[in-house]
Order: sequence, then C-alpha cells, then structure tokens
Amino acid sequence: MGESKKSKLMLTMAMVIFGTIGVFRKYIPLPSGMLAMSRGITGALFLLILVKIGGGKISKQAIKYNLLSLIVSGTVLGINWILLFEAYRYTSVATATLAYYMAPVIVIFISPLLFSEKMTARKFICSMIAVLGMVMVSGVLTSGENIQIKGVVLGLCAAVFYALVMIANKYIHDISAYDKTIVQLAVAAVILRPYVILTGEFASVQFTAMSAGMLLLVGILHTGVAYRLYFGAMHDVKASTVALYSYIDPALAVVLSATLLGEGMGVVEIRGAAMVLGATMASEITPKKKNRYF
Repeated sequence: MGESKKSKLMLTMAMVIFGTIGVFRKYIPLPSGMLAMSRGITGALFLLILVKIGGGKISKQAIKYNLLSLIVSGTVLGINWILLFEAYRYTSVATATLAYYMAPVIVIFISPLLFSEKMTARKFICSMIAVLGMVMVSGVLTSGENIQIKGVVLGLCAAVFYALVMIANKYIHDISAYDKTIVQLAVAAVILRPYVILTGEFASVQFTAMSAGMLLLVGILHTGVAYRLYFGAMHDVKASTVALYSYIDPALAVVLSATLLGEGMGVVEIRGAAMVLGATMASEITPKKKNRYF
C-alpha cells in the first residue's frame, strides 16, 4: 500500500494538535471523565455541522457496512481516554506518558502478524531509539521519584487500548473520514457517560466563561479536527508509520510544557525529544538501494 504525502501531512498535523492539548487542559477545571465525554460530544457535533454546511450527507450504508468495527473502535477510544486520565491520578504525568506511549511499539510489533507489514531493521532500530527517547523525555531517569504501580498499570492498559484504536481502524473500509470520525466520537461519548454518572462528576462541574471557551476549543480543534485528520490519514499509511508518527505528540507536549508553562526541561529531556523526532523522520527515509531487510 502506497503512502501519500497528503496522508502523512494530515497525520503530522493531527499529532501536532494532540501535542498541544496538555497546555489547554491546565485551564479547564473539569474532572477527567467529564472532559473526555465533552470532547466526544463536541467533536462529533462539530463534524456533523461541517458535513451539513458543506452540503454533504452521512452515508448510512457505509456506516451500516462498518458498524461493528466503528462500535469497537469508538468503544476502545472511550476506554482509552478513561484509562489515561485515571493514570494521571495515580502517578506522575511523566510516568503515565511513558507507559501510555508503549502503544506505538505494540502496533509496530503486531503489524507484521495482522497486516503482513514487513518488520525491517530500520523500523526496528528507529522504534527502539524512539522508546529510549521517550524514557528520557518523560523525566523518569532524572526525577528520582518513586513510580506508583497502579498508575503505571493504568497507563499500560491505556496503551493497549490506544493500540487497539490504531488496529481497529485498519479494518474500516469504504467510508468517509467524516462519517467514520463522527460515529467513533459519538460512540466514545456514549461509553464515557456511565463512567461520568457512576463517579459523580456531573455534580462537581463548575463552568466559567474561560473554561467553557477552552472546553469548546478542545472539543472542536483537539477532538473534531484532530481526529478527522488522524482517522482520515490512517487508511493510506502503514500501521507502523502511524505508530512512529505518534511520538510527535508527546515530544511536542514536553517542549510546550517547558516553554509555555515553565515546567522545566533538562538536557536529558531535550536530547530525548530530539531522539524521538529524529527516529520518526529517519524511519521514513528510503535508502537509495532497496534492501529487503533495511
């Protein structure tokens, strides 16, 4: 399967948008479950409005044809959000992020089995460099803090469901990116609703004009637009490519945290970010001479 430059650009833009969500999260005083559910609702409604404004129609036939896969992918997306936000409750952001971004590695090693995508030496080496870079970026090597097991387990579980989101989308065919994303976000919101009700988060919500505006921005830009780009690109790129590009998200998030939020970033973290981005780009450089193993 050929990988178009447009699809790679869409994937890059999605990762950049995802990488900025941490900055906006600082200004939204809402419980994690409520924020996640709101993302799903706002994102789905925004994309639905765009389709209507553009004179398009939702293809019921395409949705029906892919219904099971859409429900599965939307469900794992919602569960992924819950597990990630819960991981942040029980351990540091650095540790949770490190655990969560084991997902691309899971996909890279599963891809040869599920999609017959060749595991080249280049992909393998770049994946290992990216993993090492993520360890450095997370700050675990320099923080000296004790890792809390529950948070790590939740982060790894979130990684598994993030990997499932990537894999499930490879089984969705003959449907527009808009239709696919609208259904997936809607399903995620439905899945999150019982969690929000059971945890009593509705009762603790307090809105201000600023928080409401930030919530809309996160729902529209970081969810509707970002996931439309993300899911729209998935069909035309290899699962292993999606996995490696995903490292742009955490690397950018760490850079923005240091520059905009003043959360500090040492030499080790900077080197780690360079390794992540460098490995991602290196994995896409095609050697002049074709080699079946590299």
